[in-house]
Amino acid sequence: MEVIYGLIPLMIILGLVGVVIFFWSVRSGQYEDMEGDANRILMDDDDPLLPDNNKKNEDDKRNWPDAD
Repeated sequence: MEVIYGLIPLMIILGLVGVVIFFWSVRSGQYEDMEGDANRILMDDDDPLLPDNNKKNEDDKRNWPDAD
């Protein structure tokens, strides 16, 4: 029973620390762009069918003589 007297204030302090960290993350802009990373991962820059990437691949092959 005496352990509860130490655990209750500890739980309250940990809860307050969690709330403070949450408010800090909201104020610092951590949740501003929720869909940016989700959409960015779908954009594949290595697609060989794109004209710009195909040109890069040809330039890379020219620089490496045995890369066929």
